[in-house]
Amino acid sequence: MINLTTVILIATGIAGLVLLGVIFSFFSVWLRAWLAGAYVGIVTLVAMRLRQVPYGLIVDARITAKKAGIEISIDDMEAHYLAGGNVVPTIQALIAARKAGIELNWDRACAIDLATKGSGKSVVEAVRTSVDPKVIDCPNPASGRTTIDGVSKDGIQVKVKARVTVRTNLDRFVGGAKEETIIARVGEGIVSTIGSAESYKVVLESPDSISKVVLKRGLDVGSAFEILSIDIADVDVGENVGAKLQEAQAEANKSIAQAQAEIRRAAAVALEQEMKARVQEMQAKVVEAQAQVPLALAEAFRAGRLGVMDYYKMENIQADTTMRKVIGTDEKK
Repeated sequence: MINLTTVILIATGIAGLVLLGVIFSFFSVWLRAWLAGAYVGIVTLVAMRLRQVPYGLIVDARITAKKAGIEISIDDMEAHYLAGGNVVPTIQALIAARKAGIELNWDRACAIDLATKGSGKSVVEAVRTSVDPKVIDCPNPASGRTTIDGVSKDGIQVKVKARVTVRTNLDRFVGGAKEETIIARVGEGIVSTIGSAESYKVVLESPDSISKVVLKRGLDVGSAFEILSIDIADVDVGENVGAKLQEAQAEANKSIAQAQAEIRRAAAVALEQEMKARVQEMQAKVVEAQAQVPLALAEAFRAGRLGVMDYYKMENIQADTTMRKVIGTDEKK
């Protein structure tokens, strides 16, 4: 059986090996920093380990900055890491800015790094774009549109593709408008410029007039970029929007006129029916009046105001009148 002394010796040996490994890991990092001229104390390394900060990464970043002639304290790097920043890219951005002669300090680099977190961008890209300008397509093909469409004063649609060359303005990068705003502003300027043109021919003859007018508006104010140029990549003629609008207006006027004519026709039909009803009413009154004649004659006979000979004379006159009407009708035929 293994006695207690043996167990203690084994446990002590294992603990010693673990301690030796930990010390060696700290020692290797400390030695690497000391040899590189970026000294970091053992106590500082242990403190970072206890705070769950990757001290190896921090020390390597400090060595990189030191070799590039940039002095940044361990505390600043650790603070940036704990704030959620990317230490290595931030150091790389500082080195790139220093090599390119761009003024960029540690605090601003950290702010840019934190501002670009989760956006697919990085502080390195921001510095790189400041050194090497980038080209933005307007409109953005990812939006589903391929052209910016405007209508000139003569009603002709003009389709335009533009490319905007921008350079990062590091002083306004934090809190400044990004690419989407630049694309929107340039698109608005192009549409407005096309709309102010007297004819689409003016736009086709001098496409550079669009870029000149748009550039004068200072579209990069308040943005994270400085617009260097706006180049018109393609210009094409679209539909005759003015003619379509006139056609639609004419069709609307036609429908209105037809509706008004239908109203007048319905009113005329209603009036005609009313007149027919009145005619029927008058005819009824005539028939009623005619029915009163025999009654009046009978009353005249009874009262003695009309004799038999008078009645025959009246009948003869009516017969003679009827004969004359018939003869006159036959002569006309």
